[in-house]
Amino acid sequence: MSARKPAAGVAAQEQAWNLRALRAPRRPSWRVWSYREPALVLGVSQRELQALATAAPLAVLRRRAGGGAVLVGPWMLGLSVALPAGHALARDGLLAGYRWLGQALAQALSFDGARCRALAPQQLGARPAAARDWACFGSLSPWEVVCDGRKIAGLAQVRTPGCVLLAAGVLLQRPDWELLCRALRQPAREALRLERATIDWQQAARLGGGSGDDPGRVRPRLRAAVAACLRSPGEHPVRGEPA
Repeated sequence: MSARKPAAGVAAQEQAWNLRALRAPRRPSWRVWSYREPALVLGVSQRELQALATAAPLAVLRRRAGGGAVLVGPWMLGLSVALPAGHALARDGLLAGYRWLGQALAQALSFDGARCRALAPQQLGARPAAARDWACFGSLSPWEVVCDGRKIAGLAQVRTPGCVLLAAGVLLQRPDWELLCRALRQPAREALRLERATIDWQQAARLGGGSGDDPGRVRPRLRAAVAACLRSPGEHPVRGEPA
């Protein structure tokens, strides 16, 4: 008899919220997610990887957005932002949608020694080829956030006629890259590639001379940065997460 997979917990709540939010919201809404347990979240096109993960000892979910596999867990913060299609931050197209969010994340993460920036498209073109694109954090896309040249926050987006849903994942501490590779039957060397391609906030803070002792400080800064971007005269009221 096969072992029962652990419950998906917060990761399942996040994906359910995202699906509800895509139903043509009348006003902006957003949530920040903290994960108590690990779960594997695959991109919408990663059906082959989902088949590989059938024996993985953790919950496996698929999201509406594209991109690579994400191993959520206590080492990560998630963010969902749903905007009506006509909202000022949504109507200028895909890259513009990523730009404001990437810059807000970079601002929120840049404290206690950490110095982060959102990677503009022209800067992306000058970089060497990414490690791997099967994992979200193994590759870089425009306006994703880096520190010391390594990825600290990934972005994804879903656009429907009535809604733009933006999602982000921020590394607070070192993820269990070995677990991700085992779950998707990837070679052990892929964990080292992901390690070299990424940096977490705690590591970034210490690299910059800070203490990095309290990754919990990132969440309120992230909430404040998103709220400031969405708080605009003439727009509909913003519905954020409960305090």
